[in-house]
Amino acid sequence: MKTIRSKNKPYYPQLGFTLVELLIVVVILGVLAAVVIPQFADSSDSAREAALKSNLGTLRSAIELYKSDHGDYPGLNASSGGTGCTGNDGTGAANSQQALIDQLTRYTDSNGASCDESVANFIYGPYIKKGVPDNPYTASSDFAMDATTALGGLSASGTEAWRYSDDTGELIANDSAAHAAF
Repeated sequence: MKTIRSKNKPYYPQLGFTLVELLIVVVILGVLAAVVIPQFADSSDSAREAALKSNLGTLRSAIELYKSDHGDYPGLNASSGGTGCTGNDGTGAANSQQALIDQLTRYTDSNGASCDESVANFIYGPYIKKGVPDNPYTASSDFAMDATTALGGLSASGTEAWRYSDDTGELIANDSAAHAAF
């Protein structure tokens, strides 16, 4: 006997899935997720490590450029007290984080005094144009200043992003002993 379709109701083939088919798809997706997700976590850590190495390289280059222009490492001398600055003077005392930041991010004279514009005697720098980069592991750009006289005397300790010796120019990441070795 022949099946009769009504003229008002169109024919649709069966599009449903069985419960077993759905369970197989869910299991396959779960296995794929278990394999792929840990790889994303590793790539995030390697990206932060690459950013840390890049930021260290940028800071170390700026420190060496400053030393080649001034004869001393940044932060050793005060960043205030220059003459001829028509803008804002630096405010950092000798051996201070503020002096280091002023001398790397602003124009300086031959003595290390800093100014926010290049005028008169302020002909050096800025060595870093967009500010001190963050340590990607601490999300901070703070410095711990050390008066270490021997190279290799710095080690990671404290909460600051970077440790720096204005006597030797040594700069390390201050978030872990492993990163301090970079």
